[in-house]
Amino acid sequence: MPDIRVGLISQEALHLLPQEMGSRLNCHWQLEDVFDKNSVVETIRSWKNQFGRPHRILGTVEHLQVPLAEVRELLSVDGMRLKAAMNFRDKSRMKSMFREAGIPCAAHKLISSEQQAWEFGEAHGYPIIVKPPAGAGAQATFKVGGPGDMTKALRELNPNSDHELLLEKYIQGIEHSFDTFSLNGQPVFHSLTQYYPNPLEVLGEPWIQWQVVLPREVEDKKYDDIRYVAFKALEVLGMETGLSHLEWFCRPDGSIVISEVAARPPGAQITSMMSYANDFNAVEAWARMMIFGTFDPPKRKYAVGTAYLRGQGRGKVKAVYGLDQVINEVGHLIVESKIPETGQSPLPSYEGEGYIILRHPETEGVKAALSRVVETVRVELG
Repeated sequence: MPDIRVGLISQEALHLLPQEMGSRLNCHWQLEDVFDKNSVVETIRSWKNQFGRPHRILGTVEHLQVPLAEVRELLSVDGMRLKAAMNFRDKSRMKSMFREAGIPCAAHKLISSEQQAWEFGEAHGYPIIVKPPAGAGAQATFKVGGPGDMTKALRELNPNSDHELLLEKYIQGIEHSFDTFSLNGQPVFHSLTQYYPNPLEVLGEPWIQWQVVLPREVEDKKYDDIRYVAFKALEVLGMETGLSHLEWFCRPDGSIVISEVAARPPGAQITSMMSYANDFNAVEAWARMMIFGTFDPPKRKYAVGTAYLRGQGRGKVKAVYGLDQVINEVGHLIVESKIPETGQSPLPSYEGEGYIILRHPETEGVKAALSRVVETVRVELG
């Protein structure tokens, strides 16, 4: 977008950006703590004489959404305000709002003592999910299967008045995402995915190679229920203009339960998957919408899937096996990949050390190709 001047405030050094990207910045400032709203405000004010008043302040990391909302209010810049940002960020507050609005979500309680945790377990039974009220990406999240697991979790997490925990009744079902472009309070485009299997299951079993499928049939009537519930959830939380990432479960009886919603673009390559499925640049479309308030909805042309390559064993990446076979069999469907490199350190995440994204005109074609990838490619640690 040639008419846009971009300044970057980062916690890491500028040289970590690709040179082509860094050279296009109008200004850059490195802070010790980008979550300190006062430091961000002072940095932006220092640029005002040279570049004028900022028109938008954007960031994609979930943990930044609240401080950025505070910065916008302090500088009178358009964009999401603090109240809405808190609705999305505080998962206990979010679920209370959902219950008041009749939106299905798991039973929950914000606790500050071990006694409250035991009372929740007695009232709702097990399994239970224990996590921080402002977590993201299954970070510091535990599945508690019974009293023994609860004892271990409480010993490790130590809830108190300064360190509250969010307890939720564990939802049995298949986990999905629902990602929405909203403009002036109205959904203008949406996409969805299905996780194979649920992320918490992947974290508990190091051998599982996680998969995400973005189906072509996004407008199918079978998704009418989640469309209605997801759009209502965004309205309740106060989404005006932005790209949101909602996670939801379909239970064995077909009913829907909302897990949580983030006021940011989705991670785990889902934004790239939306681009490939619709033959458009989802990142550019998001930026244009946030800056200019315009959006041209694309049409779904493909199904897309991602296989995440997780290392097996301990240590650093030693070798990657099976790539040649996969390329021979489904290479024509691969649109993007990040192959783990020898010597690379493993990440404690369900996303693993690399990924392969595939595209096919039919959803079943993508599923079959993903199966071949996870059955064939093996990342060895040692």
